[in-house]
Amino acid sequence: MSNSSFFGKPKEQSKVKIEIVAKYFRAWAEIIIPRAKKYQKSIAYVDLFSGPGEYQNGYRSTPLLILERAIADPEMRDMLITIFNDINPEHTKSLQQAIDSIPKIRILQNKPLVLNKAVGEEILLELERIKSIPKLFFIDPYGYKGLSLTLISSAIKGWGCDCIFFFNYNRINMDLNNQLVKEDMNSLFGKERADNLRERLAPMQPDERESTIVNAIGEALKEVGGSHIQEFCFKNDRGNRTSHYLIFVSKDKCGHSIMKDIMAKEGFMTEEGVPSFEYSSVTHRQLSLFDDYQLIEKLKNMLMDEFAGQTITMIDIYEQHHVGKRYIKKNYKDALLQLEAQGKITAIPAKRKKNTFGDNVQVIFPPKQ
Repeated sequence: MSNSSFFGKPKEQSKVKIEIVAKYFRAWAEIIIPRAKKYQKSIAYVDLFSGPGEYQNGYRSTPLLILERAIADPEMRDMLITIFNDINPEHTKSLQQAIDSIPKIRILQNKPLVLNKAVGEEILLELERIKSIPKLFFIDPYGYKGLSLTLISSAIKGWGCDCIFFFNYNRINMDLNNQLVKEDMNSLFGKERADNLRERLAPMQPDERESTIVNAIGEALKEVGGSHIQEFCFKNDRGNRTSHYLIFVSKDKCGHSIMKDIMAKEGFMTEEGVPSFEYSSVTHRQLSLFDDYQLIEKLKNMLMDEFAGQTITMIDIYEQHHVGKRYIKKNYKDALLQLEAQGKITAIPAKRKKNTFGDNVQVIFPPKQ
């Protein structure tokens, strides 16, 4: 492989980002392929800011991991369409070289398409030919130029279409009031919401600014059809400030639950097993990550209050309650096991394998006192 196919060593943050995308792609494809086959459809993976080939230390970039996964899967190799784009011609050249050097690359039914275009209307037209098939989009711009609500809305339109995108919080926070990039900010948040943010942010402290900006992008995504959203926060090298987020957008509760579990395992956990959805290369941060304690106890109290008087399965409790909260399915099972042991709920069947709480176990909550 030519040296031009390699680029600098990835930071730990980049490795985590690549792992999240690659793991979700595998899980997404396993669920989508059987249904797509039934309707004689292909599936697609689209990376709009793909970068070049490999890292100097041999670590595989996201496009190569996706293609290698497809080659190893007999069904996927016949169904997967891949589109990789980058505005930098050196990047697309080196990526093409890296792709061509993958063993058995020609076994794929659909040759990977490598484009060299600015992300905008031209790209959307290029994607028209795959508009009717399920797609996973990865949008990882070098800053934020090219990232817009219109693009994300287009990415998640249709059945089986999910989007993962890079949200450069540090740059966006600095540039919201920069008149030179005002239109870029308007495209990302929507003009009315961006104008509102510009007015509100000035007197805010850093933590309040961050939550306000992240909430604003969440609201904007919901307005364009993203009913299920999950953020994963990356801290800077010192671990004291947010650098960026990886944000997942979907219309599907199953995809959201899968991504939530993937992101949870890539970040730090409390001793109770409650995820932070946050990554920092500062290892001691794990010990001082939360100002919040007894999170399972708080979950138990929420469940007793919100499901009072109901008889409901564990999986229905989880699906109705977890969206927008940091808790994963295991946390709900732990909370219900504790409530059962304390005699605060009744579980049916009562006789089960020790320390288990299956999805279909029924829970009887007492009425409010």
